Amino acid sequence: MVTPFTAEGLLDLDGAQRLAERLVSEGCDGLVLSGTTGESPTTTDAEKSALVRAVAEAVGDRAAIVAGVGTADTRHTVELALEAEKAGADGLLVVAPYYSRPPQDAVEAHFRAVADASGLPLALYDIPDRTGTRVEPETVLRLAGHPRIVAVKDCAYDLLGTQKVLARTDLAYYAGCDEYALALYAVGGAGYISTVANAVPGRLRAVLDAFDAGNTGGAARRQQRVIPLIELMTASGLPGTVTAKALLNSLGLPAGPVRAPLLPAGHEVTDGLLAAYERLVAGA
Repeated sequence: MVTPFTAEGLLDLDGAQRLAERLVSEGCDGLVLSGTTGESPTTTDAEKSALVRAVAEAVGDRAAIVAGVGTADTRHTVELALEAEKAGADGLLVVAPYYSRPPQDAVEAHFRAVADASGLPLALYDIPDRTGTRVEPETVLRLAGHPRIVAVKDCAYDLLGTQKVLARTDLAYYAGCDEYALALYAVGGAGYISTVANAVPGRLRAVLDAFDAGNTGGAARRQQRVIPLIELMTASGLPGTVTAKALLNSLGLPAGPVRAPLLPAGHEVTDGLLAAYERLVAGA
């Protein structure tokens, strides 16, 4: 979920509650707060905790609240995990430590330290294009033995490696790349952790619902219909936060500005996003 801000750039808790209500009412059974799409690098620790409290109050037990707590610093990540637990989160999303490029034994130790510190279930987040470090399948297999490491957000684009882990563990694998979700779901994945769902949660839920109903052809068609919007939101050269907020703002939904160093999308990008959204809705 994006983190709504006011026009002045302050945390918009009312907007966050309204956006969370919409997402849950249109099919999301969980909300990830303070992920990269939620601008976690530029929100304070206090803002992260306040966001968890506000959204948990808004949605109650209708959706799980997962707090993004990953940083490049193990000690800080543990602190954020403990604060998220106090604030009412149901689970944690922890990205591999970024920039320092730790070796696999250090990556494993980082995740274990966070999982040991908190009583919450934890999802590993593997996105090597951003972190510079892969969470190798062999590392995931070792971590799967930890009782609180229960899931993976998969942005590694390694379907073979993913299937090796799926075959040997009970980890729930969530596609972190929207174009990858149906393929992963078909081989045993658990669903999405989606940027595009900020704008069209029901359209993405319908893909998985069709697959679950045995309508694999219908699932594929639904996935194909949303691909133009997925491409514009996630593969246009702009961060998904920027495109998601541009589209939400165009639709009159809570979003607000992005925080520096990000810059808002230009008119041409925003117009293209809105046109793709309208085509998708009109073709329902």
